[in-house]
Amino acid sequence: MTPILQNALPDAQAGDPRLPGTQPCDADGWLCVDDAYAAQLVLRTQLIGTRPDAVLYEPESTRDTGREVLDEALKILPDLGFEVSQDTVVCPDGRCVQIDRDAPLHTLGHLVQEDICILQKQGDEHVLTSAVLCFPANWRLAEKINRPLTTIHDPVDEYDANISRRVQRLFDGVRTGKPLWRFNKLSYADADLHQPYKRAVTDEMPFVRSERQCILRLPQTNAVVFTIHTYVVAR
Repeated sequence: MTPILQNALPDAQAGDPRLPGTQPCDADGWLCVDDAYAAQLVLRTQLIGTRPDAVLYEPESTRDTGREVLDEALKILPDLGFEVSQDTVVCPDGRCVQIDRDAPLHTLGHLVQEDICILQKQGDEHVLTSAVLCFPANWRLAEKINRPLTTIHDPVDEYDANISRRVQRLFDGVRTGKPLWRFNKLSYADADLHQPYKRAVTDEMPFVRSERQCILRLPQTNAVVFTIHTYVVAR
């Protein structure tokens, strides 16, 4: 398969991902379109069509939060090159996507490059309650759904109790209309976007994978949305 690559990382993601860390994001900045849009959406559509159990989870109990994310996204899309009408969206690559408000994350999975995870506060922690996750990096949706933040990151050695508390405070503190963002950046042996299992480490790591991660709070349901826009470039 021909690798799906961006021409370059955005300038803001070219440096050290540890600096400056999490920072404010424009109110509409949690969605973006780049030069890999068409190719990534071909793959997203294929994964949702052939492997829905692996990449999509939106039970009826979470439809309100899903619809709210969809509605918030539809407000942004016209400025990103989409044509939005009452029932359909014409995408930058020319596809026409039907808006299904009974399957809002399924719809978003066919519209945007971002993976979208919805977390809701249950007790003292935010729990992953629904998601469309086509491009996982070393984790599987089925293993993480309905788990709180503190256990979602169990396999990550660097994710200790101190970091867990800091992330929970971040999710508690994010305000409506004031999203936050950060990025990571790692070397990869291959360019596959769908990598649910632990990445291979070899002598040659010819690709760089960087995720632009945004956190926003929904104004009506008060749920927190975690979006992931994945870039893969050749070294």
